[in-house]
Amino acid sequence: MAFKLTQGFWARTARIILRNRILILVGIALVTVLLATQWKNMQFSNTEANLLPDDHPATLEYGAFLEQFGEEGNTIVLAVKDSRLFEPEAFNRWNIFNEQLEAFPEIDFVLSTDNLQRLVKDNEAQEFRLEPWLADSVRTTGQLDSLTDELFNRMPFYEKLLYNKEGRTIQSVVYLDQDLVNTKVRKDFVLNDLRNLVAEFEQDTGMNVRVSGMPYIRTMNSQNIIDEIGKFIFAALAVTSLIFFFFFRSIRATLISICVVIFGVMWAFGTLGLLQYEITVLTALIPPVIIVIGIPNCIFLINKYQQEVKKHGNQALSLQRVISKIGNATLMTNVTTASGFATFIITDSRLLSEFGIVASINILGIFVLSLLIIPILYSFMPLPKTKHLKHLNKRWIDAFVNWMERIVRHQRITVYIVAICTLVASIIGIYQIRISGSPIEDMPKKAEFFQDIRFFEAEFDGIMPVEIVVDSRRRNGILKPATLRRMDQLGEVIRDIPELSRPISVVDLVKYSKQAYYNGIPKYYQLPTSQENNFILDIARKSKDNGNLLQSFVDSTGQVARITTFMQDMKTDRMEEIEQELREEAAKIFPEERYDVSLTGKALLFLKGTKFLVRNLVLSLALAIGLISLLMAYLFRSFRMIVISLIPNLLPLVITAGVMGFLGVPIKPSTILVFSIAFGISVDDTIHFLAKYRQELISNHWRIRKSVYAALRETGVSMFYTSIVLFFGFSVFTISNFGGTVALGALVSATLLFAMLANLILLPSLLLSLERNIANKQVLKKPQIDILPGGTGSGQDRD
Repeated sequence: MAFKLTQGFWARTARIILRNRILILVGIALVTVLLATQWKNMQFSNTEANLLPDDHPATLEYGAFLEQFGEEGNTIVLAVKDSRLFEPEAFNRWNIFNEQLEAFPEIDFVLSTDNLQRLVKDNEAQEFRLEPWLADSVRTTGQLDSLTDELFNRMPFYEKLLYNKEGRTIQSVVYLDQDLVNTKVRKDFVLNDLRNLVAEFEQDTGMNVRVSGMPYIRTMNSQNIIDEIGKFIFAALAVTSLIFFFFFRSIRATLISICVVIFGVMWAFGTLGLLQYEITVLTALIPPVIIVIGIPNCIFLINKYQQEVKKHGNQALSLQRVISKIGNATLMTNVTTASGFATFIITDSRLLSEFGIVASINILGIFVLSLLIIPILYSFMPLPKTKHLKHLNKRWIDAFVNWMERIVRHQRITVYIVAICTLVASIIGIYQIRISGSPIEDMPKKAEFFQDIRFFEAEFDGIMPVEIVVDSRRRNGILKPATLRRMDQLGEVIRDIPELSRPISVVDLVKYSKQAYYNGIPKYYQLPTSQENNFILDIARKSKDNGNLLQSFVDSTGQVARITTFMQDMKTDRMEEIEQELREEAAKIFPEERYDVSLTGKALLFLKGTKFLVRNLVLSLALAIGLISLLMAYLFRSFRMIVISLIPNLLPLVITAGVMGFLGVPIKPSTILVFSIAFGISVDDTIHFLAKYRQELISNHWRIRKSVYAALRETGVSMFYTSIVLFFGFSVFTISNFGGTVALGALVSATLLFAMLANLILLPSLLLSLERNIANKQVLKKPQIDILPGGTGSGQDRD
């Protein structure tokens, strides 16, 4: 009864589509125009994507830190390492450059040699005050030598903050307006004003200015994402269209397919605008993914149309059968593919959830577009010519199918041995996989801004901030001598960790106050003794300038302080070791009954987010397997068939994971998508094959071997076509500058290739070897719906 209802539904659908061709085309055009009006709402991400949910303890901890001390990622650093800088003319030009920077309204403050302040004691007023280190422009080399000697040897407070003594590198720290740092204004400033000013300075002096800092990195990284969207769309269109034309040798069919996927891309951008989602490194992949997935839909539908034309030459009947017989098959395969993407929706990560929503909606959208546009456009065109149907009888395709059949017929034991050996090797590889929590690992390695990141790691020990927050639990408790000593002790621990930069905190300001008290003598850059403490801190508290400096390190109540350090890029295991070491040392230094100490910052947040996503990967993959298993159960009504169908789809995932382990490709936010995506796509071939196999069993009166070989020949061509398109389609991501996107493209392509071989060789072999257990009327009951009434292969259909 359900089977007849399904047949009736698709027959009615075919009649509705073909009788309302103009109305449907107008409807598609209107929907496209409406979605196009939403493009203006598309936003490119101005903030770093938080991989953790909003209610995660680490997110809440970081939010509390921002409330107390403001945005930590609002600094851009510029540095010059060049001996010519220490010539009067060049040094003055550098100071003018910094003055020009500070004049921009987007800038709050620039800490540089131009406005560097030294802390001195005013004996008359009994207070500390700040006076300019540089009173006027430098006129002589001797004057500049004297200034730089003072900077490098008598001002340790600014070491690794404004200079690196060993490399004689000078740095400026630019503080962006905190209200603008996460807005479009930041992007405009960085890409236009800042880069133009830097270019002008470099042209005038011949020196190279290195630029970095989280706002700058985020802006340049986002711009790379924007630049790659068009490149991916063009590459995906070009590659898939060329392959399509190679298979079909028809310009008309190729143009129709291009038309379908272009509408799909327009709908994808419209969906992003309609939902007002930001374009991130993940959502930027959706338009080319729609192209790659849409072309196989076109292959199945056009292939079926040409088969029908070749069989009886009746255009109306051919189009009706394309919709009624292939519509359900294409729907099921698109549903399984969308399910693979949709599993990301249930994760607690907003980044993944938005990606899953937009991708799954538009995969179903491209199904609707292909089912409507292809039959309607062909209905206005003359029948395909004989030359357009020659591809249905290509000898090399027959040779490929014959090769597969020979393996399945005569070498099944070899197939199983190879599969088991590959499985064992892959499991060994899986144990070598590492997790990467580095926020810069996926960034384009050849980009200038990435080279600058490495420069600042070498000269200033890193650019990724790590914040340690110390709560003394009492007002003005931070400036108590005991608390300052404990913070200094923790600072020593940080200094002993080579991957961390010199810590900056209120302790350094107190040390600088003592040095100033003793007339700037460097050896007094240390915490006051108990006898000195009250006197020096009393002077410091009365000093207006010093109070302003305190705001950067201590909250307004004097109860909470921050210790800021910067982390170099490193492996996740080492990051976790450092975090654990800092927590353990902090627990020893600060008694739990008197202090609260927490660790936060962008670097640690990204690390926790990556590990959180890995846990969600297991959940989303399990959900994908569960959803698709339920679908298979609904289609085939057999538990044994579910198990048989999962083997050739899970094996490629294990192989891919093993390859990642052997090649050193880590699990990270980009590569964790591979498994759910590839599983959702690869299971399509299984559905096509098993549906045709069940149909052949019924037609051949349960003669198993004949049915397996017939199903293999019938579906092998279309499965080969679509797998090749998907393989090369996802391969276009390997042209990306982003390491994660390259890995995603290569891994999905490889997985789909493994899945094609598994479905065309391993699956038929299993069916033949287990024929007595699975191929009988009790196990293979007639399914609820018939998804392939007429087949999708290149051979002739049974009607």
